[in-house]
Amino acid sequence: MLVMTRFVVEADEEGFAGRAHAALAALAACKGYLRGRLGRAYDDPSHWSILTEWESVGAYRRALSNFDVKMYATPLLAQALDEPSAFEVLAETAPGGELTVTSSDRA
Repeated sequence: MLVMTRFVVEADEEGFAGRAHAALAALAACKGYLRGRLGRAYDDPSHWSILTEWESVGAYRRALSNFDVKMYATPLLAQALDEPSAFEVLAETAPGGELTVTSSDRA
């Protein structure tokens, strides 16, 4: 499961980056967390994103209940653009690997 959260940061980029680092650290300590990244757009440096990958949607939802996540990630996530952020993985491939297609978990 992928969570893509996008932000527009027009001031205090260093402060935002520090809060994003703390949010990623809090999320990374949760069960089911696989990896996460903080990125900034080359074309418009006011656009930032946090991408995290989870074992399941349940693992992500349980992580949102974690105390440190509530302290460090939730306030940051509240500043995100209002758009869908959780995505199920339907196809993937490793470098040089074959494409693996997965059926949707949606009912």
